[in-house]
Amino acid sequence: MPFNALLSVSDKTGLDSFARALVAEFGAKLISTGGTARFLRGLGLEVRDVSDLTGFPEMMDGRVKTLHPKVHGGLLALRDDPGHVASMKAHGIEAIDLVCVNLYPFATTVAKPGVGFAEAIENIDIGGPSMIRSAAKNHRSVTVVTDADQYDVVLADLRANGGRASAALRLELARAAFDHTAKYDAMIAGYMGKVCDGGAADGADGAGDAGDADSAGDADATLPQTLALSLSRKAVLRYGENPHQRGALYVAGKPTEASVAFAEQLHGKELSYINLFDADGALSAVKEFERPAACIVKHATPCGYAVADDSPTAFARAFAGDPLAAFGGIVALNRAVDLAAAEAITAVKVVLDVIVAPSFDADALELLRSRWKNTRILAVGAMGTIDRRETHWHRIVGGLLVQQRDVPQPDESAWKVATKRKPTDAEWTDLRFAWVACKHVKSNAVALARDSAMVGSGAGQQDRVNACRIAVAKAGDRASGSAAGSDAFFPFPDGPQVLLDAGIRAIIQPGGSLKDQLSIDAVDAAGGTMVFTGRRHFRH
Repeated sequence: MPFNALLSVSDKTGLDSFARALVAEFGAKLISTGGTARFLRGLGLEVRDVSDLTGFPEMMDGRVKTLHPKVHGGLLALRDDPGHVASMKAHGIEAIDLVCVNLYPFATTVAKPGVGFAEAIENIDIGGPSMIRSAAKNHRSVTVVTDADQYDVVLADLRANGGRASAALRLELARAAFDHTAKYDAMIAGYMGKVCDGGAADGADGAGDAGDADSAGDADATLPQTLALSLSRKAVLRYGENPHQRGALYVAGKPTEASVAFAEQLHGKELSYINLFDADGALSAVKEFERPAACIVKHATPCGYAVADDSPTAFARAFAGDPLAAFGGIVALNRAVDLAAAEAITAVKVVLDVIVAPSFDADALELLRSRWKNTRILAVGAMGTIDRRETHWHRIVGGLLVQQRDVPQPDESAWKVATKRKPTDAEWTDLRFAWVACKHVKSNAVALARDSAMVGSGAGQQDRVNACRIAVAKAGDRASGSAAGSDAFFPFPDGPQVLLDAGIRAIIQPGGSLKDQLSIDAVDAAGGTMVFTGRRHFRH
């Protein structure tokens, strides 16, 4: 039976065939606005303007089009309520049975370089979400369509049910509609939060850069008062942390930097929760360097990590850091994988679970695929620019812990050589690498570095002295002459003494312990050098 269909979309993908089918197969009478009405008329379809329906023109530069009782009354009226039907008749309100709306492209607008605040505000849709919500609320009578991917489903259901969508589909479309508007509002709230964080005045053009707070005292400048979350399930994972736990990946908008959440899987088995978690950690580590870098992660902490002049060398040196732990490891590189890099990776005698890189040359990909049947290969695209404003979340029962991302590069102007002897140039190189490495190792963390490669680490320990012992044991003979990085201060000199006894003569740590002088004295006595950074790098 014929029905009224209101179509008003920003993204017109697939609208031509959908609108034609509504008219040709079901006798739909089309109602539309502005650009959508022109588009439909260009298809040769008869369209009634919303302004003819309401008796009011579009006004205020298009801000007011559909905010009218003849639109929302037609959407919200209960068809089986005599009082509602009487009101419709008394005020000349026609029933609207199908609404197809997608919203102003706010995300696309604010992602444009240099977009102004005023332009962003004008791309906040008001009428669209209002119609979607009205239609979804009255899904008993109204079919609400918010995505081009729903067009074929809706048409198939109309065909199967004599031109009226089934109750089950209308309910599912209403759920999707509220999800759609929730995401839209969350996106706008997030943008407005960044504008407020940046201290922009009302209407200020070009606003939106959040402050770069580096301390807890600046927390209010980067952490919003309220957190509006709206994530879409992108993938059901192989399982969670354990096979008996189900897992899924949820995403918000695509970030400006490389992300495993948006990677293209080129080969291998289905991904699990741990695969993605560890791949993100490995990718984060190689983003630290402009030079070719490689990182191998096991159980959320690097077991191998190196930089070099080329990717094959970086991988080989990372793998040499701990070949035993690298079994089943997750590898990330910050350069495209060419054949030489693939040959270095496939030369190892262990299975690797995941390989992550910006891209893979065709011959390199073929070699990796032939070497391992199940290894997941993920292409993440260009590294991009690290987003300092992104926050990290950790779910606890009943709440969400939120913190700034630990991304600032070392500010060496704040570093202090605490000992009598200053580091040599070679020691400085290894100290800098050890300091970055211990930031990515799970705390309590101690990382040993030699020639810009990690040769041993003590990770996730309850006390720092045992972190030192494990790092030395992992390094073996390579400990002597390496540099050590500790993610937090040494509360006593016993940790530094373990390192000194292993032949380590250069240590970098935050400092700040009441007993710092005892550690300084121990290092001085051994003829070593120690640098205080003034910053801690816990990673739980």
